[in-house]
Amino acid sequence: MSKTDKTRPWWVKMAEAPMVHCRPVHDHRDGVCTLPGRVDRESASLNRRMSGCYWQATDTFLFGEGTLSGGREWTDYCREARRRERRAARRELRDYRDGD
Repeated sequence: MSKTDKTRPWWVKMAEAPMVHCRPVHDHRDGVCTLPGRVDRESASLNRRMSGCYWQATDTFLFGEGTLSGGREWTDYCREARRRERRAARRELRDYRDGD
């Protein structure tokens, strides 16, 4: 089997960069923390779980790494957010300038 990024399982990619590609989610309703020190197939999740502590994929992993094939959509979303901020700033500056 090839050792390229394309063929590796998603949880292996998450385990390579904990706190960047995944973050711990704690659920202590049953008592003690059940989060394992290492990310493995049983403790990793792309979605929500209902009980116990686990490692959850971050948005950086889901959208940036292309796991959800949403890299393009994430870029478009960020671009639109930046445009909205710039346009709002320009409106405020125009209002301020015209108010003098």
